[in-house]
Amino acid sequence: MKIVYSCFTTDVIHEGHLNIIREAKKYGTVVIGVLSDAAMVKFDRFPTISFEERMELVKSVPGVDRVIKQESLMYDEVVELLHPDYVIHGDNWLQGPTKAIRDNVERLITPYGGQIIDVPYTYNEKVKHIDAKIREKLMMPEFRRKRLRQLLRIRPIVKAIEVHSGITGLIAEKTVVDHEGRLDQFDAMWISSLCDSTAKGKPDIELVDMTSRFRTIDDVMEVTTKPVIFDGDTGGLTEHFVYTVRSLERMGVSAVIIEDKTGLKKNSLFGTEVKQTQDSIEHFSEKIRAGKSVQLTDDFMIIARIESLILERGMEDALKRAAAFVQAGADGIMIHSRKKDPAEIIEFCGRFRAEDNKTPLVAVPSSFNTVTEEELQNYGVNIVIYANQLTRSAFPAMEETAKDILRYHRAKEVDDRLLPIKDIISLIDTL
Repeated sequence: MKIVYSCFTTDVIHEGHLNIIREAKKYGTVVIGVLSDAAMVKFDRFPTISFEERMELVKSVPGVDRVIKQESLMYDEVVELLHPDYVIHGDNWLQGPTKAIRDNVERLITPYGGQIIDVPYTYNEKVKHIDAKIREKLMMPEFRRKRLRQLLRIRPIVKAIEVHSGITGLIAEKTVVDHEGRLDQFDAMWISSLCDSTAKGKPDIELVDMTSRFRTIDDVMEVTTKPVIFDGDTGGLTEHFVYTVRSLERMGVSAVIIEDKTGLKKNSLFGTEVKQTQDSIEHFSEKIRAGKSVQLTDDFMIIARIESLILERGMEDALKRAAAFVQAGADGIMIHSRKKDPAEIIEFCGRFRAEDNKTPLVAVPSSFNTVTEEELQNYGVNIVIYANQLTRSAFPAMEETAKDILRYHRAKEVDDRLLPIKDIISLIDTL
């Protein structure tokens, strides 16, 4: 019999999947691929059940003759293995980013006479309700909190982008691109002190209190499912930091990053142009230990941010601090630099990895922005944070729009560069 293949990326079998299987059965032997966790995270969303459970779920469906693991979003390995006569899928992949997957299938199977079957996509109130329940589960703190650690195990490098509101959270959540036949999206969100303060029109000196910053977290978490990394500045007094850790952990935040400075906080990119005081190794280590001691789960991460290169204290000081902070219990090390050349970051990563090949490394390529994620990964970096790009891109666009309205005393001249309101609203889910 002819082979009919489809790939499922789901935790729940619903009417749409059953419709595809029924249609596939008309053409031959039905083989279903279950997308791997790593590929599923890269493409769609984090699974709420294990890969093994998803395999068993699909095997139990009547009409399925065989179930295999699909390791990649693209079908190259599957086509080489099965040589399917038909590949069947919902017709939602005829447009949008997933069209790249369909194009890949078409290129692979057309030369030997294979065919694609596009089935009308099933999306009724029942399916919508099932999708909403899965999404609500992904939002729950106990599921979201552990997601960063899970990502570190399955993704070669975790990509986080700055968010400072519900709508920027949705941009981070839903932006998927097709670039050179590959689909990609962000893995996590960074709630920056700088951008949070800027959005509130306040200076970045720890003036915005934690209660206000927690409201930003709530705004973001209420509409998204991806893990959150929180910019904790210096962490404040040790006695206060322990409460921050407890609060963040309870909210479902995956990690807090605190920097080894004391006194009035100034943005790191000012470097030695302004007075900044680096904390002692002993005191900052004690802050890390205190934070770790009050955690209730193993999911939450405290990551130590080292400012030695920013403050021109030298590579040896940075490496000494990194070793001490890991010894104190830090779950990761963030190394920062304000130089445009990534050379000192590369050197730090190489020397740190020579002694420690397990502790996650975090890089923030704001100044040294020519380095690619693949290069950072090769240097031993596990998490890359795009720390302020959404804020920096929004500000000039809004300012120029405001100026043009004042210049022309109407809004017509700015209309061509404005996104239609309906396109913005389409990002927002309704119950």
